[in-house]
Amino acid sequence: MANSADNEVRAFGMSGLQVTTNLSRVEQEYDVELGFNQDAPKNRKAAEYEQFEAELRKEAAQMSEFYEVFYCLENSIRKLVADIMIEEEGADWWESERVDEDKIRKHAQGPWKKEVDSGITPRSENLIDYTTFGELSQLITDNWELFDPVFQSKTAVSNVTNQLNLLRGPIAHCNPTDELEQERLNLAVRTWFKIMS
Repeated sequence: MANSADNEVRAFGMSGLQVTTNLSRVEQEYDVELGFNQDAPKNRKAAEYEQFEAELRKEAAQMSEFYEVFYCLENSIRKLVADIMIEEEGADWWESERVDEDKIRKHAQGPWKKEVDSGITPRSENLIDYTTFGELSQLITDNWELFDPVFQSKTAVSNVTNQLNLLRGPIAHCNPTDELEQERLNLAVRTWFKIMS
């Protein structure tokens, strides 16, 4: 009798494994989410995410990689600029003549004030965090004597940041990019690190 019960349990387990394997195959083959996978992330901070079309969510997941690249790149450039400026001008470097009043300082002040006036938590206490990619490039080229030891060429910095700024647009504004532009982005990021001394 015990052998019969053991065989039934084994058969039940094998049936479950076959069902799971088949469900996994169907999900992959038809690019659908059947919900049997317990490892799938379920606790998203954004409510109702699952209400969006599966194709749109798939596209968003693919594009998130490129957003992460720009997030890291832009914030690493901000840190580099701030570190070098603090070393040269001290903690109040933002108020120094090294930061163009009209083109950079006032422009960064605008979004900060808008956030404060709207009653939302400002994204940062540091106004450099409100600068655009182009403004970061301008901070570097306007103060080239400070950044010359870091980069190989002022022209290269301008050219690479201009290209990165163009490639950033679709990603920052939630549009998909094709494979060629994704390759250009990867090449531009590699070039950015290559032009650093």
